[in-house]
Amino acid sequence: MKGNNRESRFGKREKRKKTNIILNSLIALVIILIIVVSAKIFFGGNNNDQALPADEQTASESKQNEKNKEDKGNDIEQNKDKDVEKADKESEEEEKETEEKAEKEPEEDKEQVVTEGGSGPDVEKTIENPAWKPVGTSQTGEHTAVYDQNHADWQEMLSAISYATGVDQGNMTVWFLGNNGPNSSVGTISTKDQSEKYRVYIDWVDGEGWKPSRVEVLNEIN
Repeated sequence: MKGNNRESRFGKREKRKKTNIILNSLIALVIILIIVVSAKIFFGGNNNDQALPADEQTASESKQNEKNKEDKGNDIEQNKDKDVEKADKESEEEEKETEEKAEKEPEEDKEQVVTEGGSGPDVEKTIENPAWKPVGTSQTGEHTAVYDQNHADWQEMLSAISYATGVDQGNMTVWFLGNNGPNSSVGTISTKDQSEKYRVYIDWVDGEGWKPSRVEVLNEIN
């Protein structure tokens, strides 16, 4: 009798142990399933939010490509406009430089006319230049030529002669300066070493001063 009771208690203990193992295994399995499902929901949801469907992604890439093409086209057009603007600017600068160069070029070299001989046997050649201009004047009112070395008119006549011949007044010897008719004068000058000799005809222009009209290069001083 005692032996049966022991076997009965031992059997119950074994059954309880097996039941506990099964229950613990089921609980562990449920916990694992919960973790797997939660992880799938959490991480899978983030991936769905971040990843676009294939069609939408293709459409987005297509729009981006079109925008890049438009931007590239705009850059090309802007570069063309810049090239045209640069070419126009360079053309204007070249034209301006040409005009400035023409203005700086001595007017005597552009229009002067040189002929052999002149008014007498002492004349080697005659120079006329329509581009010569009056040298200016400080005189006002009605003008009458004054052949006095201390008068302003004399100094202005020498300025006109220097302008026409290129001989500086500091290197100039005046052999003659006198009347050549109404509002006209004529002067004979040379460099101090007499290597250059000229007879210069000048005319008075009201309000503007004396203006050279003709220069004769002389081979001797009479």
